[in-house]
Amino acid sequence: MAGRKKIPTKLHILKGTDRADRRNSSEPEPEACIPDPPPHLSAEALEEWGRITVELDRLGLLTELDRTELAMYCQAYGRWVKYEKIIAENGELYKTTNGNVQTSPAMWVANKAMEQCHKFLTEFGMTPSSRAKVCAGEGKKKTADPWSAFGG
Repeated sequence: MAGRKKIPTKLHILKGTDRADRRNSSEPEPEACIPDPPPHLSAEALEEWGRITVELDRLGLLTELDRTELAMYCQAYGRWVKYEKIIAENGELYKTTNGNVQTSPAMWVANKAMEQCHKFLTEFGMTPSSRAKVCAGEGKKKTADPWSAFGG
């Protein structure tokens, strides 16, 4: 599918760019909540889960449907932390059996995990540029009447 990715109505409302004539009337509206973390998360990933879910829930941007995407972010974060520790202990370079100096494989893993984290953070509006598009004002949490803030 060509063109820009669709932005959920919730983010349009937070950004102040919501327009009734462009709203998807069939868009699902799952209830905001903090899902339980999956059991396979590493210790570092679980720690990040506990930190980030509170913030996303406070903004009303987290639902049970986001569990998998958030778990992938947290696992990538945990992997990044793990390999950054390995790099700190062993260095960014190593000597091969031939005596050549090469970049540590841990650098590749850490850099790839960092890229993955950035992509997930952008999806959740957690980078400075993606956050700048969101107005985190009053009425972030879903109320009984979601249109009451708009006089509807």
